[in-house]
Amino acid sequence: MGLNIVDQPPRDIIEFDDLEERLTEKHVDDVVEIFNTPLTGSYNWDYDSADGRIRKLYELGKELNWNAGIDVDWSIDFPKTEFPTDEMFNPFVGYAPYEAMSEEDKLKFAWHNQSWTLSQFLHGEQGALLVSSQLVSCAPTYDAKLYAASQTFDEARHVEVFAKYLNDKVGIRYPINDNLKLLLDKILTDSRWDLKFIGMQIIVEGLALAAFNTMKMVSKDELLRDIVHLVIRDEARHVTFGVNYLEDFVKSLSDKEREERAQFAYEACCVMRERLVATDVFEHFGWDVEAARERVLEAQVMVHFRKFLFTRVMPNLKRIGLLTDSVRKKYEELGVLEFENMTSDATIDWDDLSKPLYDDGRDLPSQQRASGQN
Repeated sequence: MGLNIVDQPPRDIIEFDDLEERLTEKHVDDVVEIFNTPLTGSYNWDYDSADGRIRKLYELGKELNWNAGIDVDWSIDFPKTEFPTDEMFNPFVGYAPYEAMSEEDKLKFAWHNQSWTLSQFLHGEQGALLVSSQLVSCAPTYDAKLYAASQTFDEARHVEVFAKYLNDKVGIRYPINDNLKLLLDKILTDSRWDLKFIGMQIIVEGLALAAFNTMKMVSKDELLRDIVHLVIRDEARHVTFGVNYLEDFVKSLSDKEREERAQFAYEACCVMRERLVATDVFEHFGWDVEAARERVLEAQVMVHFRKFLFTRVMPNLKRIGLLTDSVRKKYEELGVLEFENMTSDATIDWDDLSKPLYDDGRDLPSQQRASGQN
């Protein structure tokens, strides 16, 4: 096993049914894309906690840890002969190329579409893993470094669990969406630590949190709902950390610096909006990609979904001071400014964040093992 160094992400769709036949020496290699960053790290020699909110989030992260190997019931199987989500959420119902398909091909399309969505979750979580590991070095305060370290472990667990679900349960994995890759590259290679916070903790994680909640609502698979439920609990802490940590810092910026951050956040939102279009799936099934893209953008179910994604982001941008006059009209044109006055994550609901991982209060297997239960 070696390293296969590439200059861009592979574009192949990987199907695991015939994996053994395709395990050539080339496929065994780790596929690695190198990126360089002018990251400036910092020591912090003051080991006293100065921010009780961030320290409490760190403690919750330790307390609510879960193990992807034993706390998820991988024995649950969902039949591939059924649609993974309800057809009422399918934007292509009534679309001529889709309606011309056989029932078998419609089912195949549904699973490919599900795979594409989950693959973007997976790639986004790897991006979050890399960014949070950078924040350990470049976040200036002691509490932030500790929390970023705990978040890094969370993100590693998310990468693990989505990769395993795609490999073992779906059998298909799609490459990263170009727009998501563009944003991750920008966040990872920027030297300013606060842009990493804004891009990842506010935009990427905020939108992902809404997308995870939607997946939990529409998925028919009990296993996937359980996985997403656990991921949501972690991500809620991550977004709360970002909002609470950035709020005071943004106030210290000059007007010019604040405008630069506000414009970056807006551009990141635009890029992530395009991430929702599964062009690779359309191409795989031989559709007119641009026509299918227009269908997604115009379908009411997707219009509502895109708007729902921003219910978390807009109030957080307003709370930290990045919903400036120069970008307000742009967000209005996107149709998402209406969410600015919703509750932000700066107001911490400690009871909600601290509740057991499952509403019925049951212990996870890893917790039972730690307490000595059989």
